[in-house]
Amino acid sequence: MAGKRKPQATPRPTDAELTILRVLWERGPSTVRDVHAALSAQDVGYTTVLKQLQIMTDKGLVDRDETERAHVYTPRASEERTQRQLLGHLMDRAFGGSSAKLVLQALAGRRSTAQQRRDIRALLDRLEQEDSQ
Repeated sequence: MAGKRKPQATPRPTDAELTILRVLWERGPSTVRDVHAALSAQDVGYTTVLKQLQIMTDKGLVDRDETERAHVYTPRASEERTQRQLLGHLMDRAFGGSSAKLVLQALAGRRSTAQQRRDIRALLDRLEQEDSQ
């Protein structure tokens, strides 16, 4: 008797895959040629981009629309969802699951702009307000 299969978590992208995902998040659905053009400053070959997108399709990181001659690739997860997944993994591994430790190290390790600090304060104010309700 076969048991129910657990839904598979979205795989964690490699650094190279993240580079391609950033292009797709910025540009929207794109062909291999589009992605290659966006990465031209990084001296990445066309066939490398093609192979990477094929692997990403197999892994479930992108969807491929094959209705046109030039296949169009779209990320399966949003940038925010992917960032949260990667951050959660880092938080668990490096900070024992503590979001406070992660944030404190992030703020201490890199200079933030005045706007970024205002955004952080606004987020903290919103979270405090939600907690008090």
